[in-house]
Amino acid sequence: MGIFSRRQTDAVEPVSGGGAGVPLAQTGGAGVALDPALRALDGQWVIDRPHSRIGFSVRHAMVTTVRGAFADYDSALYFDGARPSASRAELVIRVGSVDTGVEQRDAHLVGTDFFDARRFPEMVFRSTSTRHEGGESFRMTGDLTIRDVTRPVELQLDYLGSVLDPFGFERVGFDGTTTIDRTEWGLVYNQRLKAGGTMVSEKVRLQFDISAVRAGAQGGAG
Repeated sequence: MGIFSRRQTDAVEPVSGGGAGVPLAQTGGAGVALDPALRALDGQWVIDRPHSRIGFSVRHAMVTTVRGAFADYDSALYFDGARPSASRAELVIRVGSVDTGVEQRDAHLVGTDFFDARRFPEMVFRSTSTRHEGGESFRMTGDLTIRDVTRPVELQLDYLGSVLDPFGFERVGFDGTTTIDRTEWGLVYNQRLKAGGTMVSEKVRLQFDISAVRAGAQGGAG
């Protein structure tokens, strides 16, 4: 994500009122107005997959962390610079594209113990609201569907900035994270350890390292 600059405009003067949790269309947290550069981001965007990562991490055997990512997904992002609270996002992930770096483990994940990719080939996130939490931090609420179970989640989003890259593509960057309990989506497989605890944690951290380009553009090399 190092290709992104931070905010490209000077700091704006604080305004009265506002606070954490104020809709994006108004002010930032602690009475700080949103960066005016956000208004230039109006329109449709798509995630540039070669420069992005949609991944997860989960504790394994109580002592280590396994990380993986999904290589195949579609995205539709819309940003409203005048009313950022009207911004929205949709992400459709093909769970069969999961990659943890171990072929046997990937096969287990797409099988019936976990994603059951033959019956439920897609995992979907659709946003329902976006709020400014202060500074460059935002919170996006949406519905996450896994194995045909839909439940609400909240993503913590950090705006990294926007830039015109050397290939002429306008880019915007966000980092997003949330933690879910996988059992709430029917991912209940586990094994007990003799010393206590479980082989796979029920808590899963989802990670969205996003480099987006204008819809219709193709990501540049490098």
